[in-house]
Amino acid sequence: MELGKEALVGVSMDHMRSSMQRGGLPPEMLEVGMELMRVLVGDSIPDPPVSTLPRLAPAAAARAPADGVDRISRLPDELLRDVVSRLPARDGARTAALSTRWRGVWHSVPLALVDAHLAPQGRGGGGVVAAVSRVLAAHPGPFRCAHLTTTSMEAHRGEVARWLEALAAKGVQDLVFVNRPWPLDLRLPAALFACSSLTRLHVGVWRLPDTRAVPRGAAFPHLREMVLSCVVMEDRDLAFLLDRSPALEKLAIITCQDGARVRLTSRSLRILQVCLTVVNYVDVVDAPRLERLMLWMTSKHRSCLSSMVKIRNAPKLRSLGFMEPGMHELEIGSTIIQAGMKLSPSTVVPSVKILALEVKFTVRYEARMLPSFLKCFPNVETLHIHVKYTGCFIWCFPSVMSSYYYLAKHDQIICSLYLPEHVSD
Repeated sequence: MELGKEALVGVSMDHMRSSMQRGGLPPEMLEVGMELMRVLVGDSIPDPPVSTLPRLAPAAAARAPADGVDRISRLPDELLRDVVSRLPARDGARTAALSTRWRGVWHSVPLALVDAHLAPQGRGGGGVVAAVSRVLAAHPGPFRCAHLTTTSMEAHRGEVARWLEALAAKGVQDLVFVNRPWPLDLRLPAALFACSSLTRLHVGVWRLPDTRAVPRGAAFPHLREMVLSCVVMEDRDLAFLLDRSPALEKLAIITCQDGARVRLTSRSLRILQVCLTVVNYVDVVDAPRLERLMLWMTSKHRSCLSSMVKIRNAPKLRSLGFMEPGMHELEIGSTIIQAGMKLSPSTVVPSVKILALEVKFTVRYEARMLPSFLKCFPNVETLHIHVKYTGCFIWCFPSVMSSYYYLAKHDQIICSLYLPEHVSD
């Protein structure tokens, strides 16, 4: 399908509105959904390291010294650079007008570039695009961070590609690069892969570049943290990112709705979080340093009966959650865990100490699966069970009691049970 000017993962906005009208839904619901997506993406964006908000009392900050002596300008160069590096880009550049002592300081410090600080009242637009381009041209680098989140990138594709090229050349370390408002699957410029100095990367509302066309030597050798928020990607793209990020320790996949297929092979990754995402499968193939695997508010793809969670080699996995027996199919080694099956040493994960489950006890299959799930993690010390209520508990009582007896035999377990308010009595 050909994309319109505005698109929702390959579906034009006009087509989406027409489909909603045919289904009897008011077109305003689309705007509500888009606003919700903006909020979800926005909530995942980290705060920049600099702020335009004053940190000193206005009266104290404005008060001149009684003797009129400019003591700040007499500070050593190292301290002056530290002061300027903590200012927003625009304020830092303005310090050059203070005196000849300050003129070279701004150009000599690692810069924090936040486009929201260049916009009137945080709004994007052509003025912000021009301001960002001027800063990137004027400052020699390095850029300790660049937060570019207020621009509709589709309207400024040429400038956006040049931004990434400039940031790559000037050693950007922390990059937050979020397209707004839409389309959701605008292709991220391949120039991103030239940013080899990155230590943290957060991209949102993009389609990843075709990694088959990325130069063979492209890599993120220093990248330790990566967040993919509302990103459209092929299976090979995530595998490529993991392969080219040998120091990556933290990976978060947030609000991806096209069916995430996560095949994890990483010698460095310690934390994997998949949140608010449609998941086909998470396959932990070889992750010798993985300590935490968190699935939160995930759902299965409409074409699948369940989401597969496979644990093959993760000897240091300590924390696992939120597993849902009714949605997640658990496979350990090469064995799919089933209700009532007899477990063996090859079907347990002894390293897990913290386990979180979400269970509908009134659904027969989930109630029967719970004891089997628990037995796969024999060394759990802290167990969290979030109960979803859908009806009467009586007929699932045998499975509930089976789980209770299992827990009773393991008195070292600290168990927290979260009940819906209307059944907690």
